[in-house]
Amino acid sequence: KMVDPTLAEMGKNLNEAMKMLEDNQRKVEEENEKKYARKDIPGPLQGSGQDMVSILQLVQNLMHGEEEEETSQAYRLQNVGEQGHMALLGHSLAAYISVLDRERLRKLTTRILSDTTLWLCRLFRYENGSAYYHEDDREGLLKICRLVIHTRYEDYTVEGFNVLYAKQPVIYISSAARTGLGQALCNQLGLPLSCMCRVPCNTMFGSQHQMDVALLDRVIKDDVESGKLPLLLVANAGTPGAGHTDKLGRLKELCEQYNMWLHVEGVNLATLALGYVSSSVLAATKCDSMTLTLGSWLGLPAVPAVTLYRHEDPSLSLAAGLTSSQPVEKLRALPLWLSLQYLGHDGIVERIKHASQLSQRLLENLKNLDFIKTSVEDELSSPVVVFKFFQEYSNRDQTSHAAQASPIQHPIISNERHIYDTFNQWLGEQLGQLVPASGVDVVELEDEGTCVRFSPLMTSAVLGSEIQDVDQLVDCLKMKIPVLTSTLQLREEFEQEVRRTVGLLYIEDLSWPGLGVVRYNYHSDGKNDEKQEKELEKINTELLKKLNELESDLTFSLGPEFGGQKNCVYIGMVTEDLDVSELVETIAATGREIEENSRLLENMTEVVRKGIQEAQLQLQKANEERLLEEGLLRQIPVVGSVLNWFSPFQASSKGRTFNLTAGSLQSTESTYVSKAQGTGATPPPTPTSSLAKQRLPGQKIFKRSLRSSDAFSETSSVSHCDDLEKMDQRPPALSPGQEQGPFETEKTEEQKEVAQATKTDAEDVPSEKSPNDCMKVEEQESQR
Repeated sequence: KMVDPTLAEMGKNLNEAMKMLEDNQRKVEEENEKKYARKDIPGPLQGSGQDMVSILQLVQNLMHGEEEEETSQAYRLQNVGEQGHMALLGHSLAAYISVLDRERLRKLTTRILSDTTLWLCRLFRYENGSAYYHEDDREGLLKICRLVIHTRYEDYTVEGFNVLYAKQPVIYISSAARTGLGQALCNQLGLPLSCMCRVPCNTMFGSQHQMDVALLDRVIKDDVESGKLPLLLVANAGTPGAGHTDKLGRLKELCEQYNMWLHVEGVNLATLALGYVSSSVLAATKCDSMTLTLGSWLGLPAVPAVTLYRHEDPSLSLAAGLTSSQPVEKLRALPLWLSLQYLGHDGIVERIKHASQLSQRLLENLKNLDFIKTSVEDELSSPVVVFKFFQEYSNRDQTSHAAQASPIQHPIISNERHIYDTFNQWLGEQLGQLVPASGVDVVELEDEGTCVRFSPLMTSAVLGSEIQDVDQLVDCLKMKIPVLTSTLQLREEFEQEVRRTVGLLYIEDLSWPGLGVVRYNYHSDGKNDEKQEKELEKINTELLKKLNELESDLTFSLGPEFGGQKNCVYIGMVTEDLDVSELVETIAATGREIEENSRLLENMTEVVRKGIQEAQLQLQKANEERLLEEGLLRQIPVVGSVLNWFSPFQASSKGRTFNLTAGSLQSTESTYVSKAQGTGATPPPTPTSSLAKQRLPGQKIFKRSLRSSDAFSETSSVSHCDDLEKMDQRPPALSPGQEQGPFETEKTEEQKEVAQATKTDAEDVPSEKSPNDCMKVEEQESQR
């Protein structure tokens, strides 16, 4: 069978190009990298042109060049498989087919468009529908709005906006819809923002992410009574945030009552291709139009979105832009036409089913985790799983440590939601970094606040997510929950300890995911604000450096890059065995040490400066005295040399030395006499922190022994650390059965010999010493 040589060459070139672009693992010499990096700089177009290999190499360098070197985390590209290559081939074929003669082009585009539309309508249970293919996923809804305007306003084609001015149209969207959707529609349609009505979600009954149908009914009645025309309702089959589905059945009845158009969009529409579909999503098949984003659902790059609609008048569809008389416009469906044939019906269903199984697997695991609150519409089948970390205050008080008990207890803090939003923001970022194949992200919901979202229908086909990725996600979540609970419990204790400590200032920063923020207060002595600010920055910077040098599991930083407090120490997440009092004490003592060293340096600088000035005055005075002793004649150049030759002048060596300890100038006569420089007084000791605390073997700093550890005895409540401190305070003594080292044995034998000699002397001369005196001698020798 004959094959078009151009098509064969096109497929071959595409395979070679994709292989070259995806091969970013090969080793390239540094000279070549620098050469291509210089080509990245825009310059004049080369006159002779370049070959295909050089151009593709430049594209590959731009895609994988310097970005991965600058960022620590490697950028994860979309998983482009064979089906992705078919979609990319479709764009090349569209350019080739567009050069065919008009009749062949018309037949080919008609076949491609009709096949793709028929397959999609059958696959997603949308009977007797037409399709519009578009690049921007909002463009389909925009064309539908124009179609409805042409349908409801018969004279719109002739009179234009004058018809709309007489009877203002109203478009209703949910408050849970995509951000900026209503404004984008009004801008493209040329309508005022008053034509857009945002319908609130349920507040009393049902899901808080579903549109309030009763309230919508009252709003539509009010608009009709005020002379407005209800035009279109945009509903969600999977809200952008939580993935909940509106009550499409009741909304369809309401639209039929007021002769409105119902448009549905959302990720849950993908489940229409499965064998089992929930009744709430199945009602979307009765709507007037729906938008499908097959690219993210099936992992197909650069394929258009599809809007399926039902309308009987093709002329109005043409006027609204849903259909086109240009055959080239119909070639938009070509990449999708190729990809759907490559995947087949079973392949499409299998991908959507796999994504649903991933979300169900995660949902089942989350039910068994404490302190995790989920927000799903259907416990049995929910394509989108939204969860957050949440700890009740009653549970928190029951599990709090005994050291945290305080007479001051805040039952409910006003900033509780802000703190939980910060913690869940940190949790979502950590899970995304640890398990990038899961595709989890952070979402802001109106009622729940900040949550973590897992939407495999939007990410699994692109990232290649598998069951083991979900299991790894759950394992990472189990590791992070104890850290979150411990940090949340110890935040209040840390705040109280800092407020009780002199020299430390607690900074309340609710947007910081960690134990807290502290600042060391610098005690200024009449300094101006600018100098005091510099000194404060210097001390806290040095304090942060000292804390990071400690061998601990804590993270100390300057805080976020933007929006953080200045001159502060930010402490990250902690574990339950943190000793908060020791941490605060260490911070305060280290800050005091840095401040004292800084003041000592300032005082020493001032003393040296004054000493230099005094030395200059004394040297000047000594020079004047030397001139008087030598006489005027010795200062004349020639005469002075002759005079010094006949009568040498014996000048005494006078010098000065500066004593840093005493802060004064001293004569060097004693140095010349003794031929040695005196040491002077002993300098004062450098202030150090007395934080030496005895620990168990292998125990890090800021860690305390848990009650369940082996350091606690069953019959005693005194820890091993307290025993060590008491052992240091008592004089060393050995029990009768304790073994002795070689050095201790020698000392014991010497003590016995001294005691024996002392005892013999006492027996020979009983009048000189009494037995009590002998015992005292033995004790002294033993202590010696």
